[in-house]
Amino acid sequence: MRRSTGLLLVTVLGVSATACGSSEPATPAAGGAKAVTITVACQPAKSAPKERQAWDDDVATFTKAHPGVTVKSTDQQPCFDPKTFGPKLAGGQMETAFVVPVTNYNDVIGQGQALDITGLTSSIKNWGDLRPDVKELVTKDGKVYGVPNVHYGVGLVYNRALFTKAGLDPANPPKTWAEVRDAAKKIAALGQGYVGYGEYSGGNTGGWHFTQAIYGRGGNILTDDNKKAAFNSPEGKAVLQNLHDMRWVDNSMGNKLLVGWESLMVAMGSGKVGMMLGAPDVVTDVVNKFKGNVADYGITGFPEAKASLSGGEAFMINPKATPEEAKAALEWVDFRFNTVGKGRFDFARGKAIGNPVGVPDNAVYGDSPTGKAIQADRVQNASLPVENYDPYVLSSGAVPPKAEPVHAQELYAILDVAMSGVLSRKDASVDQLLTDAETKANSMLAAKG
Repeated sequence: MRRSTGLLLVTVLGVSATACGSSEPATPAAGGAKAVTITVACQPAKSAPKERQAWDDDVATFTKAHPGVTVKSTDQQPCFDPKTFGPKLAGGQMETAFVVPVTNYNDVIGQGQALDITGLTSSIKNWGDLRPDVKELVTKDGKVYGVPNVHYGVGLVYNRALFTKAGLDPANPPKTWAEVRDAAKKIAALGQGYVGYGEYSGGNTGGWHFTQAIYGRGGNILTDDNKKAAFNSPEGKAVLQNLHDMRWVDNSMGNKLLVGWESLMVAMGSGKVGMMLGAPDVVTDVVNKFKGNVADYGITGFPEAKASLSGGEAFMINPKATPEEAKAALEWVDFRFNTVGKGRFDFARGKAIGNPVGVPDNAVYGDSPTGKAIQADRVQNASLPVENYDPYVLSSGAVPPKAEPVHAQELYAILDVAMSGVLSRKDASVDQLLTDAETKANSMLAAKG
């Protein structure tokens, strides 16, 4: 899902906090306009004070420019937590503007949990520059239900400093799984605490990474009609057997099970993990949130990739919102998430507060004028050695994108068990793990109809 400039962004699913954060009181409404209060998702956590302050500054700027609007932020990072999303949605507790991953678009729209914003898209000034294919994903029966916010693809993130220390060439990262395995052994041989290759085993992230890996090998999670599991296949067995052998034969994966998004990010940030699957924003998260050294990380193409998992997210509006609230919420989304040089695209500010700038990590605008302006601004304010990402840029454009399966979160939870099995038990049977997962997946799919 790349265009000529190179990369995409992954919003990794994982554990997040969901407590009300700061708000900015509105200035009095002008001309007797009705005052409104909106709630918005994705305020950075208190553990990232500079990023949180930048968010709060944006809230202040926005409310000053929009008299009568009060913004209340939800302290929530990552923006989507699969464990809390369903209950929150069912309980009508979503913010006025909330984040929905692409795998949940159809369910949220189909259940009437997202407002029809067809007549309000003019609030997103660069709406016409958003990629048509990602806009199509939030459109049903000709009606628009969301603002695409993220589009991403997967590669291999690696620690260049560890490559050098292990006698590997960081400018020539692995291109095959055999090369990954060999590099992982050399990194693990550096001593106690070093992990050649990191992988998830739970929290829905194990199944998510299994999906990445099987797609790369040319396999599928589901049959073409989405009625049956398709992962109990030669490709699925190769994924688990490779992990089993790296863990138990090579001893290159450490002995700690990594459950959930944050666990592997912490490990990467420690500087002792050599490689992991991920998209470009992994570099940003590892540096921003988990204290990794900005110069150490690179990203390359997915090994032997026949396809790469694609995904993304969109902002949707609570259907309970009044017309005034919906308009204000979309104007906030426009300002904070869709304006060149502002909000998340204020790369000059990001650089000034010490954020790593230079990872080309969002293809939602593609090669449109807005997309090109964002990329040019990113390069101009880069604080990172952009050549570290050249292997990914050069290879990702040739890899076909492949969407997440339907009922992704349920499938990921089922596949977590298989991932955990091979990483926690030396005597685990790959065939049995996949057979058990297949049975559970087929039962779930049948129940879903």
